[in-house]
Amino acid sequence: MRHRLDAEPAVLWIRGALGRWYDTHRRDLPWRRTTDPYAIWVSEVMLQQTQVATVGSYYARWLERFPTVAHLAAADLQNVLKCWEGLGYYARARNFHRAAQILVRQLGGRVPDDPVAFRALPGVGDYIAAAVLSIAFGRPLAVVDGNVKRVLARFLKIHAPANAPTAHKMFAPVAAQWLDSRDPGRFNQAVMELGALICTPRQPRCEVCPIADGCRSLAEGCQADYPRRLPRRAVPEHRLLAAVVEKGGRLLIVQRPMDGLLGGLWEFPSLPLAQGQGAEAACRAALFELLGLHVQVVGGAGRIRHAYTHFKIDAEVYCCTWQAGRVRRRGPAAHRWVAPDRLADYPLTGAAHKVKARVWGSRTNAAERTR
Repeated sequence: MRHRLDAEPAVLWIRGALGRWYDTHRRDLPWRRTTDPYAIWVSEVMLQQTQVATVGSYYARWLERFPTVAHLAAADLQNVLKCWEGLGYYARARNFHRAAQILVRQLGGRVPDDPVAFRALPGVGDYIAAAVLSIAFGRPLAVVDGNVKRVLARFLKIHAPANAPTAHKMFAPVAAQWLDSRDPGRFNQAVMELGALICTPRQPRCEVCPIADGCRSLAEGCQADYPRRLPRRAVPEHRLLAAVVEKGGRLLIVQRPMDGLLGGLWEFPSLPLAQGQGAEAACRAALFELLGLHVQVVGGAGRIRHAYTHFKIDAEVYCCTWQAGRVRRRGPAAHRWVAPDRLADYPLTGAAHKVKARVWGSRTNAAERTR
């Protein structure tokens, strides 16, 4: 049986079929067991750009540490970033922290159910607003995320690229037409769950899809062609030096500027390495030029590679000892000399964790070879 989207019976059929399927097959996730708008907000912020399997432990730890908006607002940003460490896209945590502080000042810590007021908070875009307000307050706002766009694109054979800058404007009206305004939170979660479990990016399970009868791409056998996507640009790779500088048993770490990539996180000094430069000489020169330190390069500890969203790094790691000079802050927001066993107190970048593992791994291996 085929259903036309522009016919009201077809929309009603989609709503009913998806709702019944969701009630039976939805995953038992911790954020689905609460009606607390703050807890739902936490989950939606974490689920942006992060897999459900990863979020579970972070979600529980976050709510234990910051159980309310007021607790989050009162927390030191470094503690917030430390709790977020490993989830990536750290602007989410910084914006969430700022939003909590605004809510405490203006609304006594209450999450507003008004879309305009909620949308005005830092980090709250169309997706977060629709997800939180529909689930927590029953606001009739349609969610449009990657899962939803994939379901819509396949069902309707939408040719517009799902990753184009204008994609939201293209998909949002269709998602709004499908939305069950009587229970928008349930319906939004049903469409997203369908995309996550059935209408997956590769090898969709069309044979068990509750709305397969109306799917245009399935009828024509072209599910793999949707959603259309613009080709990704090649990700640039940067060559760096990572310097582990030791002074009296303590190690130098520097803090990244708050308003940039990985803002507020800590790392070992990372220095650009130009093509053809001698690494050890470049390391000494760069540490003096950027930080005002004279160091002796003790030796290399190997190489680490790390990928961020928009670029990759290939860094040679060098162990150095401080000889003279005081750190001057031309680039970093702050610096600390930290005992190795206290590095875990600081929110470190992913690359810094790899540098740490590389250095201590090489030292362990060297010690074992001398036994």
